[in-house]
Amino acid sequence: MIIIITGASHAGKTVLAQKMLEKYKYPYLSIDHLKMGLIRSGNTNLTPEDDDFLTPYLWPIVREIIKTAIENSQNLIVEGCYVPFDWREDFSKEYLDEIRFVCLSFTENYIEREFEKIRNHGCDIEKRIDDSYLTIEVLKEENRKIFEGFKKAGETVTVIDEDYEKTIEALL
Repeated sequence: MIIIITGASHAGKTVLAQKMLEKYKYPYLSIDHLKMGLIRSGNTNLTPEDDDFLTPYLWPIVREIIKTAIENSQNLIVEGCYVPFDWREDFSKEYLDEIRFVCLSFTENYIEREFEKIRNHGCDIEKRIDDSYLTIEVLKEENRKIFEGFKKAGETVTVIDEDYEKTIEALL
C-alpha cells in the first residue's frame, strides 16, 4: 500500500505521515527531503523558492519511487506538497489500486480562527528554518489553490474547518 499525503504548507502533512508511521509501521518519504538533497548536492540549479518548477522536477522521481515500491510489494507513505493535481494520469489501474490519496486543506474560517495555532505547530515534527513568509493571506491563497486544483481534478480533499486533531484521527 502506498499512501500519498499532500496539501498546502502547514496543513499537517508531516504530522499525519508521522502518525501513520507510528500506527502502521510504514516508512515515509518526505518529498522535501528529496528536494533538499537534490538542491544541496548540486544536482539541480533550482532553489527552495522555485515552487513553480519543483513539482515538474520532483514528481517524475517520486512517481517512479512509488511504482518501484508497488512492484516490490512494499508499503510506503509519500508526503509533501509537490504532487501534481493530475497525478493519477501517471499510473495504470493496477498501480492506482495500491495507492491511497490524502489531501489536507484548511478553510478560510479555520485559518482566520486558528492562524497562531497553525503557525505555532509548524515545527511539531520538523524544525522550520524560516516561517516569516507565512501570513494569513499566504495561507489562505495556498489552501484555496490546493483545494480548487485537486477538487477540479476529481480528488477528495479532507477539509479542516473545526477540530484539527479529530480530522487527523479520522484519517488514521
